[in-house]
Amino acid sequence: MVTPSSSSEDSSAAPLGGSRDRVVIVANARMPSPRAQSVQLAQAARGFRDAGADVTLMHAKRRDTAVLADSDAVFRELLSAGSREGVAKLLAIPCSDWIDRVPRRLQFVPARAQEWTFGRSAARRVLGEFDGALVLVRDVEVAYALRARGGVAWEVHRVPGGRVRRRMAERAFAAGVLPIAISRGVAEDLERGFELPAPVAVEHDAVDGALLGALMSRAQARAELGIAADAPVVLYAGGLMRWKGVDVLVEAARDPRLRDVQILIAGGMDQDVEDLRQRAAGMPNVRIDGYQPAPKIPAYLSAADVAVVPNRRSPRISSHYTSPLKVFESLAAGLPLVVSDLPSLRDVLDESCASFVEPENAEALADSVMGLLGDPPLRRERADAGTRRVQEHTWKARSARILGRLRELRQVGS
Repeated sequence: MVTPSSSSEDSSAAPLGGSRDRVVIVANARMPSPRAQSVQLAQAARGFRDAGADVTLMHAKRRDTAVLADSDAVFRELLSAGSREGVAKLLAIPCSDWIDRVPRRLQFVPARAQEWTFGRSAARRVLGEFDGALVLVRDVEVAYALRARGGVAWEVHRVPGGRVRRRMAERAFAAGVLPIAISRGVAEDLERGFELPAPVAVEHDAVDGALLGALMSRAQARAELGIAADAPVVLYAGGLMRWKGVDVLVEAARDPRLRDVQILIAGGMDQDVEDLRQRAAGMPNVRIDGYQPAPKIPAYLSAADVAVVPNRRSPRISSHYTSPLKVFESLAAGLPLVVSDLPSLRDVLDESCASFVEPENAEALADSVMGLLGDPPLRRERADAGTRRVQEHTWKARSARILGRLRELRQVGS
């Protein structure tokens, strides 16, 4: 059984004794980075700040990541409205980092070394400088290294595989580290695979509340992006890894019924963008804009009529584990959705705000897109349902719930 998230912020938002809590978020991630993980970390940090905490964000100090003296610049790039507003203090944690200096086939050992050294270094920093702080970690190595501290929650995005990592997870849970799953699929696999004292709480990804203030009129957005005012626009905004299924959207765009529909794709790393552009060569109705900083995303959302999330049925991160930021952003922007019919997406959506299609079926995807574009009343109905649903999925509401759980954990350990 999975513990459902409460939609209320009020019961857990007030710190004990009336003072602001200190929260430390520890993640083996690059900052800054165009990857979704970095965007999610920045938005989560602002959520904790808005929920009443002072936040420190520890991230990996990687040799190929740009070094910025001004942490404000990081948050301006990664937050929807481009405004830091005192979100968090950044701490870059040293680690072994020679993964990219060896061929891909030889990267297993340096990757594990990077994870281990980051975990140990981050744990030492937490133990040495953050006595009494509430700690939220993202990696099994850090959860394991901090297992004896108390007041630690582990936000689990993937269930650990392999004997060593599973053993670390077992010891962390046995010592009292609190699991918080990013999706229902993660929670169910944790409960099947480990002995846990209680059902696992689920906290999906969320939407940056500042996004709503950054949205603009459709006419303004289309003028800014150079899109015809009267063109039907279908948007995909997010990563371009194969499991995201964006190639299926490109194939759907070959359907003659979509000849006059603008398929707008924003996001992705450079090589993925180039590969997709080659796949879409000669298709004038497909526009691939590549990576866009978070403050540009509101223009894309405001310009669209329909948003698409065409995930593939495998691997398991796609079918059961993912909690896509773009789903919540689309709901907040009032966009009806066409999504793959997968447990990970059924977890947060239903037919009131989305059309579900068979994964990897380009014809079915084209059918559903055309059905929505041809039915403006249905689009409005689903847009209204989506904006109501997303209210419980703001970062502030999510962070307030996690703060409440961390405070209870601290009280139990005191």
